[in-house]
Amino acid sequence: MVPGQTVPPTFVQLAAHEVRWRLLSELARSDLRVRELVALLGQPQNLISYHLRLLRSAGLVEARRSSFDGRDSYYHLDLESCAQALAAAGAALHPALRLLPTEPAKAAGTTAAETSAVPSVLFMCTGNSARSPIAEALLRHRVGNRAEVTSAGSHPKAHLHPDAVRVLRRQYGIDIADQRPRHLDTMTGRPFDYVISLCDKVREVRRDFDDHSQRLHWSIPDPAAANGDTTARDSCPAFDRAAAEIDTRIRYLQPVLLPTPHREVQP
Repeated sequence: MVPGQTVPPTFVQLAAHEVRWRLLSELARSDLRVRELVALLGQPQNLISYHLRLLRSAGLVEARRSSFDGRDSYYHLDLESCAQALAAAGAALHPALRLLPTEPAKAAGTTAAETSAVPSVLFMCTGNSARSPIAEALLRHRVGNRAEVTSAGSHPKAHLHPDAVRVLRRQYGIDIADQRPRHLDTMTGRPFDYVISLCDKVREVRRDFDDHSQRLHWSIPDPAAANGDTTARDSCPAFDRAAAEIDTRIRYLQPVLLPTPHREVQP
C-alpha cells in the first residue's frame, strides 16, 4: 500500500457495492436505458438512479440523450476512465500491481485454427453512411481476417457521407470511397455472433435478428447532424469525435471477440 494511505481508492469503494458492480458489468457490455437496467437488476428505479448518479459523479459512467426519443437517455461505461481507475487502484496497493494496457490483437499472421471459427459482426445504423461503415472499417483494419465484419442500415443512403470517407482516410489511412451503403434486409437469414447498433433509432425499431446473436448498443450521436454540410472543407470535427469514440469502443471489443489464450507462468 502507498505509505499513509488508509482509505481504499474511489473505484474500489464504488465497485465493491453489489448493485454498482452489476451496473458496471451491464454497461460494460452495452449502452442501456434506466428502465432496462431496472429490469436486468430487478431493483427499483429510484435505487438504480441513485447508484448511477454516484458512478457518474466519479466519471465512470456517462449519460447521453436518445437521438430517437429525447425524453430518454442511454447510459454507457467510460472504459478508458475505468481502465485508468483500475490501474490506479492496483498501484495504490503495490507499485508492481499497476495494470498495463493490453496489446491489440494483430490483423495478420493468424493460423488455420484461429480462422476456422472466426466471429461475425454486423454494425447497423439508419443510413449506413457514417457511423456503421466507420465501425466496420475500423474493426476490419484492426483484426483483419480474424473476424467477419459488415454493416448495413434500415434506410440506407445513396452514398457514404464524404466526411466519413475523409476522416477514415486522414486519421486512420483507410479508404472506403468505393463502398456503398447496404440495406439491413440484405442480411436477413444470415447469422451473426454480434449485432451492434450505433444509432438509437435503429436499435429501438429493428429487433428482428437471430435470437442467437448478441445484441449490443453503442449510442453514438449522428455526426452528419452535428456537422451539417462540410463537403467544401477538410475540417469535420463531429466526424473526428465519432470516429475516435468508435475506435475506442472497438479497441475494447477486441478482447471480447478475440480472447488472448491463457498462458501459464513458467517457474
